[in-house]
Amino acid sequence: MFHISEIYLTILKQLARGLAAQFGSDCEIVIHDLASEDLDKSIVHIENGHISGRSLNGGPSAVVLDTIKHQGKKADDRLAYLTRTENGRILKSSTLFIRDENEKPRYVFAINYDITNLMALDSSIQALISCRESENRNENTPRKIPQDVNQLLDELIQQSVDLVGVPVPLMTKEDKIKAINYLNEAGAFLITRSGDKVSKYFGISKYTLYSYVDINK
Repeated sequence: MFHISEIYLTILKQLARGLAAQFGSDCEIVIHDLASEDLDKSIVHIENGHISGRSLNGGPSAVVLDTIKHQGKKADDRLAYLTRTENGRILKSSTLFIRDENEKPRYVFAINYDITNLMALDSSIQALISCRESENRNENTPRKIPQDVNQLLDELIQQSVDLVGVPVPLMTKEDKIKAINYLNEAGAFLITRSGDKVSKYFGISKYTLYSYVDINK
């Protein structure tokens, strides 16, 4: 007898194949299993993985990691936002959280459509029809899609440093506490051996690292 989560996954895989066929090779569909025992292998199905360079049994994105970290809270679908691949391709992405019978997020159904060529075409059209120099647009900065969890951890560490706004050698204890708690909230310490890398990066011991995390609990 099939468990309801297996039925969900079967349906999601069918939808993934259908959407990929409908929209072609520029449309990547990724399914993450949030109940995966190995976080590094959360991808259980992928169509057109060449777009982001990921494959079956690959790791999570920052959005997925954040959901796993806060899965006790409400996870809202994120629709039509920009992401960026390792080689600079711009994607229009949507992330849908599929819940189990207990309303707990179980699967992530992600759609990433490569709009790089369309943006170039739009830019060419705008150049042709524009009669005066357009004003600067307030566009969202695309978030990079990591190819593995190590790359994701590097991205999160950089975000924590950007948040503080001070280079690590000039950080005070309070600055480091702020950066490390950002990493904790983002789910960075769910990544295997992340504590070693983070403590080394900030020049502190692992004991100090986790004491900083405990400070704001």
